[in-house]
Amino acid sequence: MKIGPHLIEPALVLAPMAGVTDRPFRVLCRRLGAGLAVSEMTISDPRMWKTEKSRTRMDHAGEAGPVSVQIAGHDPALLAEAARHNVGHGADIIDINMGCPAKKVCKVDAGSALLRDEALVARICAAVVAAVPVPVTLKIRTGWSRSERNGVRIARIAEDAGIAALAVHGRSREDRFEGEAEYDTIAAIKQAVRIPVMANGDIRGPEQAQRVLRHTGADALMIGRAAQGRPWIFREIRHFLETGTHLPPPERDWIGRLLLEHLQAMVGLYGEAQGVRIGRKHIRWYCEDHDGVEDFWRVVSTETVSQRQQQAVARFFGVDDGFGVLSAAA
Repeated sequence: MKIGPHLIEPALVLAPMAGVTDRPFRVLCRRLGAGLAVSEMTISDPRMWKTEKSRTRMDHAGEAGPVSVQIAGHDPALLAEAARHNVGHGADIIDINMGCPAKKVCKVDAGSALLRDEALVARICAAVVAAVPVPVTLKIRTGWSRSERNGVRIARIAEDAGIAALAVHGRSREDRFEGEAEYDTIAAIKQAVRIPVMANGDIRGPEQAQRVLRHTGADALMIGRAAQGRPWIFREIRHFLETGTHLPPPERDWIGRLLLEHLQAMVGLYGEAQGVRIGRKHIRWYCEDHDGVEDFWRVVSTETVSQRQQQAVARFFGVDDGFGVLSAAA
């Protein structure tokens, strides 16, 4: 898949997820097989750009290109300015959020709430495309509600406005993350436009990835929640699509080393206290399928010192050299 001048190889994309797809997680996913990793959304209000949260979200130091940054809001002029600001800070691709179903986003008429106002969608897309010299992509849902799946019309509007690629989550705004994703609308969108289409929603493993590609005809797959605690899912899917066979599951100590590297990178980005707090949810995701996780979680969930947190992780996974691991086997 190409987005403007950028070849996305493999055509497997890490979905933007607020509070999850920070730089440490994006770097891991890229190294473990993602062809592109989209940042968590940056609000379009310039008053928020100097906050610590915005600073870390805009930090792309050492990140492999192309760098894709998602912006969120409802005002075309502010979104255009946010796009320019992020390109100035290293973005190679700008992604517009019209897919988030969260109440705090939709109540300010941003995210997937925008799908009910097709004229505003057109103005936003045109304004952002005109504002920057890099490709602009758009993430949407199948529609505003189950009864109003207007994703095909939105896709055509986006293409006409110069959007370079679309990512489509197979649920409406009304569905949030409930029930099962449907792919018929994504298939219809793919037939309706000439720009690349990424299929998103409930892609949890290699077989499902293959089924979604065949059903939709999509140019790429976008994976979100299934990558939490399992950033190696991208290489598993790539291997299966290319060979029809499964990679062996990663060894327990390899997972432990990877998690230790992840935790250390978060402390490096956020500092000790915040890095430890943010690290807890990732620890939970990495560990949830392992025996003894509940007893381990009761210990590690209240730990406030990064060294002790990492030592507990090393013991749980049986990592011999434990704290101080600087890199994991790729």
